[in-house]
Amino acid sequence: MGRVGRVAVATALVCAAGLAVLAVPGVTYAAPVPTPGSTPTAGAPSRSLEEVHREVEALYRKAETATDAYNAAGEQLRLQEKSVADLTRRVADAQQRLDRLRAQTGALARAQYRSGGLGPGTRLMLSGEPHTFLSGAALARRGEQATKGLIERLTATRAELDRYAKAAEERRKALDGERKKKEAAKKEIEEQLEAAKKLESQLQEKERDRLRQLEEERARQAQAQWLASAGKGLMNLPGSSAATGDAKRALDFATAQIGKNYVWGAEGPDTYDCSGLTLKAWAAGGRPIPRTSQEQWRQLPKVDLKDMRPGDLIIYFGDASHVGMYVGDGMIVHAPRPGRQVTLAGAGTMPILGVVRPG
Repeated sequence: MGRVGRVAVATALVCAAGLAVLAVPGVTYAAPVPTPGSTPTAGAPSRSLEEVHREVEALYRKAETATDAYNAAGEQLRLQEKSVADLTRRVADAQQRLDRLRAQTGALARAQYRSGGLGPGTRLMLSGEPHTFLSGAALARRGEQATKGLIERLTATRAELDRYAKAAEERRKALDGERKKKEAAKKEIEEQLEAAKKLESQLQEKERDRLRQLEEERARQAQAQWLASAGKGLMNLPGSSAATGDAKRALDFATAQIGKNYVWGAEGPDTYDCSGLTLKAWAAGGRPIPRTSQEQWRQLPKVDLKDMRPGDLIIYFGDASHVGMYVGDGMIVHAPRPGRQVTLAGAGTMPILGVVRPG
């Protein structure tokens, strides 16, 4: 749609809503949309749908960044819980060994007490019978070595128990820290989503429709610009039908989820967030990958954009907070954001950070 057409549509929308239109060249004003928590004042300038769109997108972007932090904290929480459980078992095993060694040490001490506190070597020397001394010398040495070994094992087990107990305590502290991080991220997500919903709820129905159209128009423009520059060579690359093996299985899984709702922190089977979708898709392909888009970007092998193929993951934004799976022909399948469903979209509709290949 050309500039004249866009202005005409926006003007018709505003007139239909019975609102005043301020005719300034290049700017179309919509109904006043107050900032969440604020009260509109008489004579205050209204915000255009462009401004509302930017603010809503910014709120959802902040929520998505917080979602990645939430997922990362959840992953660390699982690892810490596993580590604590493992250390707890080791502490219990070491304690049992220590108890057995203490019992053996106690038995040895009682035996020495019954013999008057004399060691086996001394008792042999005082036996007065040479054949008894000679035959028992080797046995005495073995007894002394066993006693020494028992004491060494007792000391080592005590030290091992102390190490495990200290490590378990450190892990528990880390566990508490990850819980706090997860709760803080959850609070941040909920605050940003609530602000976005409140802002959108203040729009009239026609304005919400226009806001959705504006979002789609911006996506089309971004995709066209991307294809005309960095993405133009991709249209000559093999499409999704060329995917084979693990990549095909991952791609088939991801596209089968189209239409399912986005829910932050979700890994399926009914709802997904962006990295939850790619995680499960590649699990279906037989390749385990990190949980978050940031870790997928950090850990998986990088691929040049011109060498991208179906099944590869495209990481978006400078903080690697969004991910989609390339399906071919310049398109991705992804879980966009709350209020949206898993869908196909242009690969260039968001700022691309880079591409990684799980398999």
